[in-house]
Amino acid sequence: MTDDKQKPTILHTELVAESRLFRVESVHLRFSNGVERIYERMRGGGRGAVMLVPMLDDNTILLIREYSAGTHSYELGFPKGLIDPGETALEAGNRELMEEVGYGARTLIPLKQVSLAPGYFGSRMDIVLARDLYPEQREGDEPEPLEVVPWPLERLGELMARPDFSEARSICGLFLLQDWLNKEE
Repeated sequence: MTDDKQKPTILHTELVAESRLFRVESVHLRFSNGVERIYERMRGGGRGAVMLVPMLDDNTILLIREYSAGTHSYELGFPKGLIDPGETALEAGNRELMEEVGYGARTLIPLKQVSLAPGYFGSRMDIVLARDLYPEQREGDEPEPLEVVPWPLERLGELMARPDFSEARSICGLFLLQDWLNKEE
């Protein structure tokens, strides 16, 4: 499949709001058929983000339970964070793993770069498999200690059924892990 469709022309962009993490823009577009529309989009800081799928051993993944302000709840998911200036996604991933889970990884395998909500959010996340872990704790920026939850691979169906495992990025990480494991067999 090719991307031969003509993109709309951006006629005007206006900053609507800005925070520490995001810029909200109003974008006036003209499509190839002449129709004009105004869209809103959020732009990230341009640094990108990374999420780790850590495997403690061949049968166990590591999850974290942390507070999620968007849903005002504690959620199970994979460790993740922003890529700092000068870091690669793999370097940032290993740092986040040490900060949030207390392990480093000798083997980091890029699984896929995903967009989070491309209809209005211009940010991407690298999903990385972390293997051959070793204990190493670094101080992170979390406001409270994160609970590390080892989870056996044979209970992934049970994990998917949990109401506190609902984040789409973590669910995507599980599917990418299963695909990678199937290819390794």
